Amino acid sequence: MPNLLTGKTTLVSGIANKWSIAYAIAESFAREGAELVITYLNDKQRESAEALTAHLPVVKMLPCDVTSDADLAALTVSLQELGRPIDTLVHSLAFANREDLGQPFVDTSREGFLLAHNVSAYSLIAMSRAVVPVMTNGGSIMAMSYLGATRVVPNYNVMGVAKAALEASMRYLANDLGPRKIRVNAISAGPIKTASARGVKDFSSILDVVKDKSPLRHPTEPGEVGDAAVFLASDLSRGVTGNIMFVDSGMQLF
Repeated sequence: MPNLLTGKTTLVSGIANKWSIAYAIAESFAREGAELVITYLNDKQRESAEALTAHLPVVKMLPCDVTSDADLAALTVSLQELGRPIDTLVHSLAFANREDLGQPFVDTSREGFLLAHNVSAYSLIAMSRAVVPVMTNGGSIMAMSYLGATRVVPNYNVMGVAKAALEASMRYLANDLGPRKIRVNAISAGPIKTASARGVKDFSSILDVVKDKSPLRHPTEPGEVGDAAVFLASDLSRGVTGNIMFVDSGMQLF
């Protein structure tokens, strides 16, 4: 069933480099006929995102620092000026201080805890609020999570707690936005060699565990997440909201 997203416009956040999950999702969406609006953090990230997505149907590049209320308000205005509805929001943003990932969780600083939750969890609420005014036909919002939200994963630490907050926020948003025909879900992806994942101490050993012990016996590939995101963005998932879709070769079973 090709062209599942023809006629739809998707806002994608979090394309930082070619390893980004958001980039894989953008490629899968473009393959299925969607047009893309890309947000970026700063000029350096814009240059990278423009180069990466030059072959994709990008209709607009917009700045958005999710820690800035002014940027979020400006995002709403810019999206309204496009003159078309936004059908999907892909939230693929997370950040924590490296030192808070490399030390015992009990030593997490107050500043580090608040920063991780601001960028990784609250931003889903803030971006949803910014985009909902232009989701006039209903639509789909999705966030990227990880098994560390519900299980203790060595060295994931404060990010695991932030992902737990992200998943809870997703459920409350699903309840709030359901009457507007907006579905909100999360994809819990297996470990992937993204730039941010390499900040997790001993990350390569996590990949080895997935390869050796997951039911499918292979680490998660970015394209697998991209294709799952297509389902959540398409009308095939019209009855699905408030859910976590695991795309992790079955590691959630253990």
